[in-house]
Amino acid sequence: MAIITILGAGAMGSGLCTPVRNAGWEVRLWGTWLDDHLIDACEAGKSHPRTKVPLAEGVKLYRCADLDKALEGADVVVMSVASAGVPKITEMALQGISKAKALWLTSKGFCPDEKGKIQLLPEAIRTIAKQKGVEIPPIVAIAGPVKANECAEGKPTATIFGCKDIEVSRKYAREARTEVYCIEATDDETGVEICAPMKNVYAIALGIADGLEEGTGFPHHNLKAATFNQAIKEMSLLGQALGAKPETAYGLPGVGDLEVTGLSGRNKVYGVRIGKGETAKEALAEMERLEQTVEGVPAAGLAMTFVDQSVSHIKDQLPLLKAVNRILAGTDVPVVKIISEAVLPKMP
Repeated sequence: MAIITILGAGAMGSGLCTPVRNAGWEVRLWGTWLDDHLIDACEAGKSHPRTKVPLAEGVKLYRCADLDKALEGADVVVMSVASAGVPKITEMALQGISKAKALWLTSKGFCPDEKGKIQLLPEAIRTIAKQKGVEIPPIVAIAGPVKANECAEGKPTATIFGCKDIEVSRKYAREARTEVYCIEATDDETGVEICAPMKNVYAIALGIADGLEEGTGFPHHNLKAATFNQAIKEMSLLGQALGAKPETAYGLPGVGDLEVTGLSGRNKVYGVRIGKGETAKEALAEMERLEQTVEGVPAAGLAMTFVDQSVSHIKDQLPLLKAVNRILAGTDVPVVKIISEAVLPKMP
C-alpha cells in the first residue's frame, strides 16, 4: 500500500484525505503549529472544523513535533499549507520530501525570495532545495474546481494534476482516481500554477458584482459575466507570456476553478462586502476578525509585481488585475466604475 503524507491539516489537506484514502492509499495528515485545534477535533471523532465533515476513516494524524515520523517512508508528500507558509514548511520537510517519489502541491500563491523576486510556488520550492543542496522529486501541481468540503464528503469532483513530465501526471491521475474524484493530467505546470492564485484575485471582482446587487437591490449579472470573461482572458494571456498553453485557462484550472470560487468562498465573500459599500480595509478587518483568510488580497499585489518583473510587456493587457489592486489600495472612485472600465469592451 502506497503511503501519502499531507502537510497541512486545514480544509484542503483534510478534504484530500477522502479520495486518496478511498483510492487505497495509507494516508497521514500532519498539522502545523497552527493546526492543533483541528487535530484535536479530528482525534475526538468530531467533524473537521473547516469542512464540517468527519475525516476519512483510517487517516493517521500527526502533530507538529512528529513531522519526521509522518514523513517516514512516504511515497508521496503533499504540500497543503497557505502559500505564505510554503517556504518554511519546505525547509522543515525537505529531507522527507527528497526521499519521496513525488511532491504534490495544493497550495496556491506567489512566493517572493529574499531579494524580492516573485516566483511561482514550484519554482520557489525547487530554489529552496537547490540552495540546501537537496534533490527533490517531480512536483505535481493540483488545481481545479475543488471545494474542500465537497471533496471531503465524496461528492463528484473534477481536478487537474500538472507536472512537467506528463507521464508523472498520468501515473498519479490514475492512482488517486476514484469513481467520484476524477483527474485530468497535463504537462502544463506553469498554466496550472498561474490559474491557481489568479482565480482568487479575480473572484474578489466577481464578489464585488454580487455585492453591488445586495447593496443596490438591483442585479449586476451583466457586469459579473463581463468580469468573468475578462478574468479568463487575463489568466490565459499571463500564462502564455510565461510559456503556458493558452487552453489551460479555459479548462478546469481557469474557467472551472473561477466558476466555483466566484460562487462561494472567502475571496468572493470579501468582494461582496466591498460591493455592498465597505472599504477594502474595513472588509479585510472583518474577515480577519472572523479568522477567514483572503488569499486573493496578498496574491493581487504579488501578481502585479510578478508581472512587472517577468512579463511587463503585457501589463496593459491586464486591466482587471490593475482594477482589483486599485480597489484594494483604497479609492474614492465607485467600485462599479472601476470594474466597468476594466471589463467592458472599448470603442472599436
